[in-house]
Amino acid sequence: MTSGLRRALELPAALLGVALAWDLYVRLSGVPPYLLPAPGDVGRAIVDLATSGQLWTHLSFTLGNLAAGLALGAVLGMAAGLALARVPALERALGGPILFLQTAPKIALAPLFVIWFGLGATSKMVLVVSLVLFPVMIGMLVGLRGVDRRLIDLARLLQLSPWQRFRRIELPAALPELFVGLRVGAVQAVVGAILGEWMSGRQGLGYLMTFATATYKTPMLFAAVVLTALLGIAVYQAVDVAERRLLSWRA
Repeated sequence: MTSGLRRALELPAALLGVALAWDLYVRLSGVPPYLLPAPGDVGRAIVDLATSGQLWTHLSFTLGNLAAGLALGAVLGMAAGLALARVPALERALGGPILFLQTAPKIALAPLFVIWFGLGATSKMVLVVSLVLFPVMIGMLVGLRGVDRRLIDLARLLQLSPWQRFRRIELPAALPELFVGLRVGAVQAVVGAILGEWMSGRQGLGYLMTFATATYKTPMLFAAVVLTALLGIAVYQAVDVAERRLLSWRA
């Protein structure tokens, strides 16, 4: 078996193992279905949602918020990281406030975002962006700090413009650390999108969770949780594929 095929089979095998352990526990423990439904019941709930069309409506809504928030947060995070790396005085001035905002629990800030920005898409977007921006910014900042000084001297010798130096030297050198931030930000974006829909929304997987909880539909609730986990894995894997393609030279 080739390493590529083995790598592709690792995740499905792990998920299958979790499902088998889950099913075995339900069968042996006798736990009531309203507390922990069997994987088969959750699978039927997913099929019912798909055949009724609800799944695609909620999933597409969550994907839209997730993609827009992740893209905007990544761009703003890269810009902020570049600004802090370029102007050390700016980092000294803003380092404390940025760290304070990052350490504040987002579950507590989410209701404030709803109050400030309303129940629409803006509050959800702000929440996702706030979760993505910091890890991407730190990845960009650390990556730019780690650029070999000899390359910077070479750029000066060749009289490259700031944009040419960034595009040809600094950004490629910072990509490994930047992708670390993007990995973290991608997972956080899923959390933010679900949390925003949970707090205020009529669509999305987060809303589906609150609806299932309010109506005591435990299989539907677990279906939404499983779909959210799979969505997070898919986004993480997409970033991983992009990293391996862009950084194939490192292998």
